[in-house]
Amino acid sequence: MAPAALLPLAPSPPHPSPPRRLICRCGASRRGFAIHTAIAIASTSATAAGASAADEPPAPSPQPPPPPTPAPKPGGSMLGGLVNTRSWSQHYGSGFSIRVPPSFEDILEPEVTGLVSSHNSDLAGIVRDAVELKDYNAGMTYYGDKAKPRAYEARFASPDRDELVSVVIKPSNQLKITFLEAKDITDLGTLKEASKIFVPAGAKVYAARTIKVKDEEDIRTYYFYEFGLNKQHVALMATVNSGKTYIAAATAPQAKWDDDGVKLRSAAVSLTLS
Repeated sequence: MAPAALLPLAPSPPHPSPPRRLICRCGASRRGFAIHTAIAIASTSATAAGASAADEPPAPSPQPPPPPTPAPKPGGSMLGGLVNTRSWSQHYGSGFSIRVPPSFEDILEPEVTGLVSSHNSDLAGIVRDAVELKDYNAGMTYYGDKAKPRAYEARFASPDRDELVSVVIKPSNQLKITFLEAKDITDLGTLKEASKIFVPAGAKVYAARTIKVKDEEDIRTYYFYEFGLNKQHVALMATVNSGKTYIAAATAPQAKWDDDGVKLRSAAVSLTLS
């Protein structure tokens, strides 16, 4: 029997290799991988949001808040209003000057020499009489002769005599007892304390201010008072120099103050020492 012939084995069909699995060999744990994945997702979302925001028009910037309204300074709505008095005539007296409103007339009576009694010597009485528009009663000399004391250093009136601008000079030691010569109005007290000297009892005070003015030598202090009494309105300015007190007062009926108050107030405030 013939030996069986060995037939070559048919090659087996190639088997396809299984698909490869990508394995990240970064040495990180599952927890670390999850964290990195979350960061990548967040970064992608932020990039997309940024691109979306870039496509939108920019939001208008907020408007800055309005600046605060400054608080009014002392003296400042300055005494209720003033006018420029440079164009007014200027009266020069003994150690002072004052601006005179237009159309006002000088009504100062001539000075009468002689020894006279001190009628209404206190300043409050002088201002009160000025407010009430009274004339001073005649004084009596030691010899029995009647004479009218000069109460004012300057006095001006409107044509109808309803409005007055007056200047009074008084020794400071007659207003406040002191053994030293007053050199500044603060020597008579504070603004409030000095109001007992310059403002008559019973008056309604509308304003009180301390005003400092630079003169040739130093800064001089003035006290300003505005008050009403007996249906009259008064603006008063006072200062002190070398033992003398200088007082300028402008008065008018209350009914006329609304129209002429600014003018009269400006006249009183124009008082300066020379």
